[in-house]
Amino acid sequence: MRLDRLNVAVIAADGFEEAELTEPVKALKAAGAHVDVISLKPGEIQGVRHMDKSIRVKVDKTLDEIKADAYDAVVLPGGALNADRMRVEPKLQQLLRTFDQNGKPIAAICHAPWELVSAGLTRGRKLTAYHTIQDDIRNAGGMFQDQEVLVDNNWVTSRQPSDLPAFNREMMQLFEHAPVAR
Repeated sequence: MRLDRLNVAVIAADGFEEAELTEPVKALKAAGAHVDVISLKPGEIQGVRHMDKSIRVKVDKTLDEIKADAYDAVVLPGGALNADRMRVEPKLQQLLRTFDQNGKPIAAICHAPWELVSAGLTRGRKLTAYHTIQDDIRNAGGMFQDQEVLVDNNWVTSRQPSDLPAFNREMMQLFEHAPVAR
């Protein structure tokens, strides 16, 4: 599978779950996609492995520097602190609404579906996530399903790091059919 034509935004902040950022980025780059790590501030963001600090990742651009039409797909890594911080960002909420309205693919894992809830996008949608946020999804009108990966139209969601093989497989298939923003 070749994704040479795709520009992908991976959006995260401090507290992202390491594997949920690094594994999708590795798979996307191996398929030829151009990937930018987007965050709230320039520099680096701090990853975690569950609760313990792990690697730092270089930020390519900030949310203030990007426009939705420059990207073909978005990946939202999990990590409770990351997702909780990002979900309240109006610029991210608007970006996600724009992506969804244009049918662009959104891949979210673990706690990242919180960001979809806060953007007001989950009503009537089927998705999965880390089990501790299932009430938030249901309360926002989403249809939570406890399974390793779930594809609903332009979304792919997954529960946790152990689901990454299935998440990456379905993400790559969804992204392969993404409308190109050029």
